[in-house]
Amino acid sequence: MSQGNTGVTPQVVHAQACPVREVLDRVAGKWSVQIIVAAAHGPIRFTELERSIEGISRRMLTLTLRNLERDGLLTRTVHPMVPPKVEYELTSVAYELHATLLSLTDWAERHRVTIAESRAAYDAQHSPELLDA
Repeated sequence: MSQGNTGVTPQVVHAQACPVREVLDRVAGKWSVQIIVAAAHGPIRFTELERSIEGISRRMLTLTLRNLERDGLLTRTVHPMVPPKVEYELTSVAYELHATLLSLTDWAERHRVTIAESRAAYDAQHSPELLDA
């Protein structure tokens, strides 16, 4: 069936996929996932996050926390003390996302060997030496 007969145009695909892609890009980002996993056990302080997420810079942690807060996935609580104590906690929406991430992780663990075998078989079938023959 040609594209003209399906009623699916690039504009329709873009209009439907763009908002979803924007959300997925944010929540599936390398640092966002790690922050969500780290904060899943309850309120966590900035320095605890910084120590628990290997390789993240202070600036990137700050930016990612702000974005997650802006998206409604984290709440930031400043406790009035000297020095101020700031804690981050997942919202109910983020706890739901965390459960989904755990399901995805379980799926990946169950199927990682099958995927590795499929990749090896595909690569063997499509190796440059065989294609040149």
